[in-house]
Parts: sequence; structure tokens; C-alpha cells
Amino acid sequence: MKSNWIYFDLDGTIVDLYGVENWLPMLIDSNPAPYKLAAPLVNMNKLARTLNKLQRAGYKLGIISWLSKSSTPEYDKAVTAAKLWWLKKHLNSVNWDEINIVAYGRNKWEVCGEGILFDDEAPNREAWGGNAYHPDEMMKVLSSLTA
Repeated sequence: MKSNWIYFDLDGTIVDLYGVENWLPMLIDSNPAPYKLAAPLVNMNKLARTLNKLQRAGYKLGIISWLSKSSTPEYDKAVTAAKLWWLKKHLNSVNWDEINIVAYGRNKWEVCGEGILFDDEAPNREAWGGNAYHPDEMMKVLSSLTA
């Protein structure tokens, strides 16, 4: 049972991938740079403090993020490395219990199962079920768990 798990999508949820200039042409050209250049979408210090507090309270923290739509094994490896680098740079104090970087379009529920999901994609939230939230709700929901 994974009801005490909290999962985060990256791109469009906590990472501003779509705010990187020319992100789509770069991805089409198998350039992983946008994954490293992207700015955070939320206050990382506040998020890190909240996540560390949740872990101390017994919650498990995970990442569930897709690889690029245009994919080769080499590019998948580069994208995975860039996403891990981004997490280390922006959320270094968070010790993730699980990091899943999976093929584009893969059902996230099938990978992770239960718990809470924060994801910018409505189809992912719908497939997940009742404990899935838009990123705009993230800090409110997380704060309610620490109260």
C-alpha cells in the first residue's frame, strides 16, 4: 500500500520546461539542454522545506516524469541525466524515495500505483484517480498534510 506516497511530475509541474526558448526544436533535435536550462515553477526553498517536513512525518516522496516524445536509447539516457541533474541542483536537500523517468505516454498510475500525484496534464490526473492535483494546488495540499 502506497497511500503515504507523494509523486511529482517534473515538466510543467515544478520545472518550467515550456518556458525555455526554442524548447521544442531542441527536443526534436535530440538536444537535452532544455531539461537543464528550465527554471523552477515554484519557490524551491519553500518546497524543499515542506517536503523534508513531510518525510519526517512519514511520507515517501517520488518523481514520475516522462522522457521526450522523440526518443532513442541514447537520448533517453541524456534526458534522464539532465532531469536528475536538475533535481540535484534545485532540490538537493530532498532525498527522493523513488525516481521514475519513463517512456513518454506511459500510464503513471501503472508505474506508481497509489498516493498523491501533482501533474500539469489533465489526462494523467484523470487516469490517476481522486488524489491527483494540478500544480496550482500543490503548496495548499502539501501544507494541509503538514498541519
